[in-house]
Amino acid sequence: MNDVAKLFVSPDSSIRDAIVCIDQCGLGLALVVDGEWRLIATITDGDIRRALLAGVDFGRPVQALLDERPVIAPKAPTTAPSGTEPALLLDLMSQHVVRHIPLVDSGGRVVDIALLSDFIKTFEPPMRALVMAGGFGTRLRPLTDELPKPMLPMGDRPLLEVIVRQLQQAGIRHVSISRHYKGDQIEQHFGDGRRFDVDIEYVDEDQPLGTAGALGLLANGVERSNDDDPLLVINGDILTQVNYAAMLDFHRSNRADLTMAVRPFEVQVPYGVVDTDGILVRGVDEKPVIRNFINAGIYLLATHVCRLVPAGERYDMTQLIGRAVAERLRVISFPLREYWLDIGQSDDYARAVADLKDGKV
Repeated sequence: MNDVAKLFVSPDSSIRDAIVCIDQCGLGLALVVDGEWRLIATITDGDIRRALLAGVDFGRPVQALLDERPVIAPKAPTTAPSGTEPALLLDLMSQHVVRHIPLVDSGGRVVDIALLSDFIKTFEPPMRALVMAGGFGTRLRPLTDELPKPMLPMGDRPLLEVIVRQLQQAGIRHVSISRHYKGDQIEQHFGDGRRFDVDIEYVDEDQPLGTAGALGLLANGVERSNDDDPLLVINGDILTQVNYAAMLDFHRSNRADLTMAVRPFEVQVPYGVVDTDGILVRGVDEKPVIRNFINAGIYLLATHVCRLVPAGERYDMTQLIGRAVAERLRVISFPLREYWLDIGQSDDYARAVADLKDGKV
């Protein structure tokens, strides 16, 4: 029996409380129940991320998410009677692309939860990851005069080692690293990856190929993969605690061809913004805050999307995304709610070092 009560929240609980429940239980969901433990709905990590995209205030009650169905939380809860045979539970999980099913008694009360990990002990993340580590790091000079940016020290180890160890901890065992500027230093540190419990291969860019061009050099690895095993691509100057398993679940459950991680970003205009209609003034918005989502430099790509990148040519991720959209592939956003920092300038680097030292990462 699993300790199912730790998953319970009420419709009156705040969305923020549901997030705490999801994060603490580590299963990627909370169960919304009434006072008698009867199941009303499930709130998943994916639901929370869709709420983030929709700009929902996390101080509002969980009921607000339920009222927004099917836009934010589109799936009615998949349940099974207590005592259901494991084979049938596995079949239900496969049909509904879920990793957990609440088990209910004859009165609809939750008495347990069946987990995929109860039956299958190994979770299979994307087969491969590609870390883009070939940039010059121009904005970080003089720090990058002698080191490639991904090899800048973060305490007692380089940034790229932090990334590789996080991939290994997520269960990813095959890592490709694209390199160009001072790329020999990367191989000197990592070798074949055995010391880090991963298999590492290097993708050498004879000339800078942009933010996606290295994908065109991975033809052999891509051909060995299939569309059910997306390639994880991450920029080599990102410090983050993104949940790769949650991102993969989101990618698969939404049947995406390409998933890009995005990050909320706010800018306050320091002036009153005037709303005009021709010469007429309709109103003035004093120092408004403009909210958008920015590209976080982390992607999941199906095999057929990787093959869109021409081999040996400069190609940027913006071009690849534009082409995928133009070809009517399913391109979706995965909003991050975890720690994330793009180390683009000296101030960012100093902050990253401090955050790592303080245990924020």
